[in-house]
Amino acid sequence: MSEPAGPRTRIGAWLARPMASFHLIVTIATLLTVLGLVMVLSASSVEAYADTGSAYGLFATQLIFAVLGAVLFYVALCMPVRLMRKLALPAFAASVVMLALVLIPGIGKESGGARRWFEFGGLSFQPSELAKVTLVVWGASVLATRRRGAPLKELLIPLVPGALLASGLVILQPNYSTTVTFVIVVGALLWFAGLPLKIFGVAVAGVGVAAVVLALSADYRAARIFGFLNPGDDPQGANYQPRQAKFSLADGGLFGRGLGQSRAKWSYLPNAHNDFIFAIIGEELGFLGCLAVLGLLALFVFTGLRIAMRSVDPFLRLLTAAATTWILAQAMINIGYVIGLLPVTGQQLPLVSAGGTSTAITLLMFGILANAARHEPEAVAALHSGPDGRVSRLLRLPKPEHYSAARAEAARAAAAARAKAKTAAAKAAAAQQKAAQAQAVARRRALAAAAPEERRRPAPNQQPPRRRAEPRRDQPLTSEQRRRSGGRPGEQGFRR
Repeated sequence: MSEPAGPRTRIGAWLARPMASFHLIVTIATLLTVLGLVMVLSASSVEAYADTGSAYGLFATQLIFAVLGAVLFYVALCMPVRLMRKLALPAFAASVVMLALVLIPGIGKESGGARRWFEFGGLSFQPSELAKVTLVVWGASVLATRRRGAPLKELLIPLVPGALLASGLVILQPNYSTTVTFVIVVGALLWFAGLPLKIFGVAVAGVGVAAVVLALSADYRAARIFGFLNPGDDPQGANYQPRQAKFSLADGGLFGRGLGQSRAKWSYLPNAHNDFIFAIIGEELGFLGCLAVLGLLALFVFTGLRIAMRSVDPFLRLLTAAATTWILAQAMINIGYVIGLLPVTGQQLPLVSAGGTSTAITLLMFGILANAARHEPEAVAALHSGPDGRVSRLLRLPKPEHYSAARAEAARAAAAARAKAKTAAAKAAAAQQKAAQAQAVARRRALAAAAPEERRRPAPNQQPPRRRAEPRRDQPLTSEQRRRSGGRPGEQGFRR
C-alpha cells in the first residue's frame, strides 16, 4: 500500500497546475488589499474623527480607490499583449505630460510644500504613480526588441533619456521617493535585459553619488539622513517618527494588542495610516502579523519570478521581472525605515498603506502580472484545450494568444529595418544639408571674388567720369583757380 503524499508533494502537485501562477497572483492581491483596508480603517479612525467627525473618512476614500483598482485589474487582465505593447509609448508620453502639467500652479494641487496631485471632486490623483507602471511597460517593450548582446547604445537609448526626463519632472515636485522607484525600475529592466556587469556597477556607483547629492540638497532630507546616522539625537524632531515606530512595534509583542487597540495611532505616531502602517500592524497583530505580511511578499516574489522564468515572450519576461523587483524594493524600503534599518524616505507599503492612487495603480500592475501568468505556455495550452471555467465565463476573460517566436522575430526584424531606414534617411538628410552648406559657402566666395571687378567695371549706360582739366605748368591761374587755391586777390599765380 502506497504511503499518502506528504505536504511537499501536494504543494508541488498544486504548483504544477497550469493556472497556479494566476491563482497565486489573484490571491496575493486580494489578501494584501483586504489587509490594507482593515489596517487603514484601524490606523486612521482617530485622526479622521478628529478632522471630520467621522472615523470612516480616510477609509471610505481608500475603499473607493480599491474598487477603482479592481476595475483596472480586470481591464489589464483582459488586455491583449499586442495592444499593451502598442499603447506602451503613448501611455508613457501621456504620463510625462501629466508630470509636467502637475507643476503648473492652478492645475496641480500643492500640499506640504510639494505639488504632486490633480484634484477632481474631492479625490486626488498622483500622476507619478501612473508613470511607474507606464515606465515598466514601455521599458520592457523597448528592450524586448533588442537582441542578447546588443550594443550598449541600443540598450540605453531611448530608455534612459526617457526615464531621466520623467525623473527630472518628479524631482521638481519634489518627490524623492518616486525618483528612487524610477531608478529601481530602470536598473531592473537593464539588469534583466543583459547589461554587462561592469557597466551596471559603474551605473550603480554613479546613481549612489547622485542620490547622496539629492539627499543632502534639501534640509528636511539631510535631517533624515543625519537622524538615521545618529538615532539618539533630536528625539522630538527628525528622530521622532522612527522612535515612535519602534515603541509601537515593541508594544505589540508576539501576538499584538488586538485589532483596533493601537496606542500609537492616538496622535503619538504621525502618518500611522500611511508611511508607518507596518508599525501599527506590529502593534495590533504582533510579530506574527508582521511575519504574515513578509510571507505574502515572499510568496509574491516567488510567483513573479516564476512567471518571468516560465514566460517565452521576452516582453512579458522583462515586464514581470522588473515589476516584481519594483514592488519588492518599495516594500522593503518601507519596512526597512519603519524598523530602523534605513532612513525615512516616504515609500509606501504596496496595497497596505493608505494612498488611493498608489493602491489603484498597484492593483493595475497586479492585473498585468495576472495577464502574464495566463500567457505561460502551459496555461495557454490548458485554456485552449478545454471549456472555460466558471470564473472565466463569469468574467468573460478572453483566451490568451499563443506566442509565436517566428512572428516575434519578424516584428523584431521589421523594427530593425525601420530603425536602419530611419538612420539612413537621417544620414542622407545630413549629407544633403552638408552639401547645400558647401554650395552656399562656394557661392558666397565666388560673389566675394567677383565684387571688386564689378565695382571697377562701369555700368552699360554709365559714362566714365570726366577728369578735371588741370592747367599746364607755368600757365597763369585764373581768378577762380586762385580763389580755390587760397591766393590773395590781385596776386599773379603760376602753377609750379
